[in-house]
Amino acid sequence: MNYSELEADILQLIVGATEDSVRAFGEETVTRLVRPELLRGAAEDELTEEARAALTIACANVLTISAAELHDKLATIYDGILVDDDLDTGVLTAISALAHWKSYLERKRRGELYELAIRSIEDVDHQVSADLDDMLATAEMAAEYERIRRLLDPGTK
Repeated sequence: MNYSELEADILQLIVGATEDSVRAFGEETVTRLVRPELLRGAAEDELTEEARAALTIACANVLTISAAELHDKLATIYDGILVDDDLDTGVLTAISALAHWKSYLERKRRGELYELAIRSIEDVDHQVSADLDDMLATAEMAAEYERIRRLLDPGTK
């Protein structure tokens, strides 16, 4: 399965999923994308201390924080970014996941969960450098794809 086919399949899964499946997928995926180890690579000079604290709190409480609180944390994070283009990949992944999750909480748009799925695929790709023409060739990418399918379409095996 090439990258475009993978994207299209994930989009179809999200569109066809039940509300319960979509929510479960979103919760598991955002939690995966804000895991503490992603933040460990951040250099001290990338974020202010206040932004770093807001990011840590938002990530630790992602499933219990309200959209309004998350909005405030994200504003603090954005205001505290000290670099122009060179933010650590893990930090960037976490911030992006928080922003998509906030938007999902506010509007319940499934497109935000599609973006979370793509960020999750990119996170795995960053770890294993998947082949764009055969995205499922690595065990890690195949496992991530199966995780996505299992959560969005629990009836599949």
